Amino acid sequence: MKLNLLAVGNKMPAWVTDGYLEYAKRLPRECALNLHEITPAKRGKSGSASHWMREEGDRLLSQIPDNHHVVALDVKGKSWTTEQLADQLKNWMADGRDLSLIVGGPDGMDQRCLQRANQTWSLSPLTLPHPLVRIVMAEQLYRAWTVLQNHPYHRA
Repeated sequence: MKLNLLAVGNKMPAWVTDGYLEYAKRLPRECALNLHEITPAKRGKSGSASHWMREEGDRLLSQIPDNHHVVALDVKGKSWTTEQLADQLKNWMADGRDLSLIVGGPDGMDQRCLQRANQTWSLSPLTLPHPLVRIVMAEQLYRAWTVLQNHPYHRA
């Protein structure tokens, strides 16, 4: 199974790239995490948040193959403990489909992306900076994988 992280935003600071890569490279080939950066909408004095979200939504949706299981990150989504995330990962792997995890832009996620999603996941009730979300997701997916492997990384 391939895990695809589709995230609006590019030109991240080095600490974001380094943090993301630190955990992504730890995942095994059979559960590889691949980042696909989606160019954000150009914001200016004219335009609106709904217009920008729609444009970013078009870009996100165009990157999701029809046969992927889609999980949208949304503050209103389901929160999981580490063990519950490990169960989710086990189920996703057993499903046999590749997975697309989608992260919207600074104004949020287009409603069509949420409708396309098979599940919604909330990392926290807090609003997290989008660059930090990449690192947290990579680390949590790695942690969930270690739980499934009985690896000592996670100490419950």
